[in-house]
Amino acid sequence: MEIAVIAHDGKKADMVQFLNKNSAVLKREHIKIIATGTTGSKAEAAGFKVKKMLSGPQGGDAQIAGRVAEGKTKMVLFFKDPLSSHPHEADVNMLIRVCDVHNVPLATNEATAQLLINGMFINS
Repeated sequence: MEIAVIAHDGKKADMVQFLNKNSAVLKREHIKIIATGTTGSKAEAAGFKVKKMLSGPQGGDAQIAGRVAEGKTKMVLFFKDPLSSHPHEADVNMLIRVCDVHNVPLATNEATAQLLINGMFINS
């Protein structure tokens, strides 16, 4: 199962903490993690194997949306920072829309991401 992880700058540390907290699930053989560039680099530094896309503002969000539309990415964990403005907000909204169109689970905060991980991998 391919899971995308994305985090705005103010949420990257939270994403790494989340990945570490759930490493037993996320490092399973059948789990593949993809990420936008900088988030992916931080996940790699924490010991995760990650396929990195471009950074979000350079088109990484759009690349991940394409993978969702192709049926490759089955879950998106996108820790958004609601207190900051983002110049690539149109790409973020497009990714959210594509997840909705293709019925792909999308979490935009840690609480929802944990519910998805628990529901898909721990409680099943």
